[in-house]
Amino acid sequence: MNAWLRKLPLMRSCKEVTALLIAREDRELPVVEQLALRMHMAMCKACPPFERQVLSMRNAMKNWRHYTDGSDGSDGTDSGR
Repeated sequence: MNAWLRKLPLMRSCKEVTALLIAREDRELPVVEQLALRMHMAMCKACPPFERQVLSMRNAMKNWRHYTDGSDGSDGTDSGR
């Protein structure tokens, strides 16, 4: 990324964006950070694949949280937990 672009108030480095992507999993980002994230993702080739990995991990964890193998006497389905 060009040095002058990084000096703009909303521009973030890849390192900062990866931290924002991870933080976004735990809390809602302020509007300014959401905008900075969108701007960076539109211009960067490296960060969108990382975002897809984070989203993939989120989905896997969501499925895992509700998984039961039936060894607890249940039938292996989610009973509304």
